Amino acid sequence: MSTTAVSTPLLETYARTDVTFVSGDGSWLVDDHGRAYLDLVGGIAVVGLGHGHPAPLAAAHVQLDKLWHVSNLYWTEPMTRLAALLSERFGGAQTFFCNSGAEAIEAAIKYARKATGKTRIVALENSFHGRTLGALSVTGQPQKRAAFEPLLPGVAFAKLNDSGSLAASVDDDTACILVEPVQGEGGIHPARSEFLARARELADDHGALLVFDEVQTGVGRTGSFFAWERLGTKPDAVTLAKGLANGLPIGALLVADEAAGAFEPGDHASTFGGNPVACAAACAVVEAVDAALLENVVRRGRELASRLEHLPGAVEVRGAGLLLGLEIDRVARDVIASCLEKGVLVGSAGERVLRLTPALTITDDELAQGLTVLEEVLA
Repeated sequence: MSTTAVSTPLLETYARTDVTFVSGDGSWLVDDHGRAYLDLVGGIAVVGLGHGHPAPLAAAHVQLDKLWHVSNLYWTEPMTRLAALLSERFGGAQTFFCNSGAEAIEAAIKYARKATGKTRIVALENSFHGRTLGALSVTGQPQKRAAFEPLLPGVAFAKLNDSGSLAASVDDDTACILVEPVQGEGGIHPARSEFLARARELADDHGALLVFDEVQTGVGRTGSFFAWERLGTKPDAVTLAKGLANGLPIGALLVADEAAGAFEPGDHASTFGGNPVACAAACAVVEAVDAALLENVVRRGRELASRLEHLPGAVEVRGAGLLLGLEIDRVARDVIASCLEKGVLVGSAGERVLRLTPALTITDDELAQGLTVLEEVLA
C-alpha cells in the first residue's frame, strides 16, 4: 500500500492511503480485493458501535422506508426523540442539530456571543475544533490557520492544564471558554480535572459560557457518555458529532437548560440538521451506549493502555477509555504503513503519535490481534 496520489475528480484535500474499502462488519473492513483489515481507527472515532451494528442499521432502514427529509420548517419524530434522549443524558439540555463537528462549533460560537453579548473566545493551544473559518479561528494550531488568515478576531489561546495561563486569558469581554476534555488531533492530551474546575470558576466569575468540544470524546468514547461526567465539571454547552450516529453525518450543540434561551427563530439554521434518518440511527446509538458497554470501554481501555506502555519504542501513552495515543520514538507514518501491510488500521495524532480509536464493541481477542501486529512492527 502507498499514499501515492490517484487521479480522480476529487479536490486534493486528503492524502488518502491507496486502499479502497467496500464493506465492513464490526471491527473489520474489507477492501476491493477481498482482503480483511482489523480497524483500530473506527472512522476516526466515528463508528463507535462497529461497522454495520444492527441497532442503528435497523433504525436507519426503517426510517428510510418512511421519510427522508422535510426540513426544519416542521417537526419529525426522530429529531424530537433524539433531543429528549440527549437532554436526559446531559441532565437537562436543549439541542440544535447540524451535520458535523465543525458546524456544531460554529453554532456554539454564535450562541455564546448571542447569550453573553460579548465577543472574545478563549480556546487552548494545540486544540482542534474544525476547518470552517470560525472553527479554524479557535483551533490552536498555527500551521492549520496560516494559509487562511485573517480569521475571526478576538480569539485568545491559553495553555492546556495551566490554570494561570487560562486566568490571564479570560476577561470581562469573554463570551466563552472552549475546551476539549481530551485534545484529539493535537496529540491525545487529556485535560486535568482541576484545570476544568478552574475553567468553570473563571467562566462564572466573568459571565462567560463554558463550552466543551466533545466531538471526539462524547458518546461513550472515554468510558462515560460525556467525558465531563468522569471529570467532575459540567459545562454550559457541549458539542457532539463523530460517534453520535455511528457513521451517518450528524452534529449537535447541547445547551444546558439553565443557559438556554439565547437563540431565537432566524438566529441560526441548518437545512439538513436533524435529518430523520441520521436522527433515527443516533437514537439507537444513544440507547446502545448503556452502563454495560461503558464498563467494557473502561476495562478494555485500561488493558490496552497497559499493553501499549510496554511496546518497543513506546515513549508515553495518553488518553482515556478507547481514545488513546501512543507517542513513539519514530515517525508514526512509517508504523501506520507497516501495520496496513499486515492488515491492521492505525491512525495518527501528530508526527510521532499513534492514535487508537477502535469500536467500543471491539473484543479482547481483536485487541490482542492488533497489539500483536503493533509489537511486530515496532520491534
